[in-house]
Amino acid sequence: MSDYMFMLENHLTADQSHILAEVEAAAAQAGVSLFLTGGAIRDMLGGFAIRDLDFTVEGNALKLAKTLAQKGTAEIVSTDENRKSAELRFPSGVTVEIGMARQERYAKPGGKAHVTPATIHEDLRGRDFTINALALSLNRASRGLLLDPTNGLSELERKELRAATNYTLYDNPIRLFRLIRFKVRLGFQIVERTRAQYENARLTDVEKYIVPAALLDELQKAASEPNVADVVQAFEEEKLLPLISPALTGAKVDHTGFAKLQKSKQLLPFGLDLHIDHSALFFHFLAEKLTPKERAALVASLGMDKAAVEAWQKLEPKAKKLEKDLQSAKLVKPSALYQLLSKVPADQMLFLLAKSSQRIVSDRIRNYLQKYLPAAQELTDREVEAAGGVHGTPKFQKLKDQMIVKKLDARPKKIVDPVPEAPVVTANGRR
Repeated sequence: MSDYMFMLENHLTADQSHILAEVEAAAAQAGVSLFLTGGAIRDMLGGFAIRDLDFTVEGNALKLAKTLAQKGTAEIVSTDENRKSAELRFPSGVTVEIGMARQERYAKPGGKAHVTPATIHEDLRGRDFTINALALSLNRASRGLLLDPTNGLSELERKELRAATNYTLYDNPIRLFRLIRFKVRLGFQIVERTRAQYENARLTDVEKYIVPAALLDELQKAASEPNVADVVQAFEEEKLLPLISPALTGAKVDHTGFAKLQKSKQLLPFGLDLHIDHSALFFHFLAEKLTPKERAALVASLGMDKAAVEAWQKLEPKAKKLEKDLQSAKLVKPSALYQLLSKVPADQMLFLLAKSSQRIVSDRIRNYLQKYLPAAQELTDREVEAAGGVHGTPKFQKLKDQMIVKKLDARPKKIVDPVPEAPVVTANGRR
């Protein structure tokens, strides 16, 4: 095993490791070359938690994605026919992107990319920033080989952001937002040459070529950032917020709300799928101080679909109902609180942590996220099987739920302080 594979396995969650093995097996069976690319490698080498898995295939990526979906192990969330890529979501909540190794050429800034199949090295050299132009081979003959054609590893070590080409920000102007988001997320500095490219791009107004779909996608990525308040602050400082809505200036930007949301996100346990609609939370706070007319203009300019708008606008009433439920006197036992909140999407909890004035509500959500949920996760399937449960049957989950209730409601054992030993007195005095 290469050092990089060992490093990768130590950064992946159990669910991510399982999915990696599934995709590898499917690619081997299809006879295509597979590479783990982009953010996963950047985060692994940079010492960050791996949030998503991005795979690049020298071959038919969409066919590989459909094969995985047909097995029933994943659901295809979206596809990009032009770039020959697909986003999949596994039952554990892990998201995966599988894309064709490709070259993209742009006739004009923000225009539709002309995509052609390419080798993995050509693909990496055409990416946005050097720290994202890294790949790890998952092929049998070269498994664990690191590919770094743009010297991105050096930038990672120096904590710097550098555009992969001289046209990075001109070809696809949404990268203006992405550059600032990565700067905040990673805490890296933008190298002088890339900063000059950024400033020149702004001077020539390339941001006006950003298409609504690209802007919405980038904002959804910003919504998922743990330090979302810092990202919004940076967007404002770079005068990028008015590109989202001309009304987003000065007091119309809810920095206080975003700061509370960011603080609330810090309470989330890592590696668990808590069914969080980060976009609904983000757009609630983004539009919090806008007028109804300004909100309607925001929705129209981004081309948001009805489902996305309803998710954002219905978040508050749903959270208010949960707030009322959390004040019930029936939630004295930890198991009662666990049973209530384990059925609720965590975006409602984050909303209440940021906005509720009821101390009991925030305390109970904190207890669930920091005490009861982690305690419930400690119960393994092996323990349930040892208690008589047969894995894969309805009775198994029922027994597991019963064991979780018992575990949460059990009184902690009293710790008895040891009785200090009596001093030993010798002829020479006390010892």
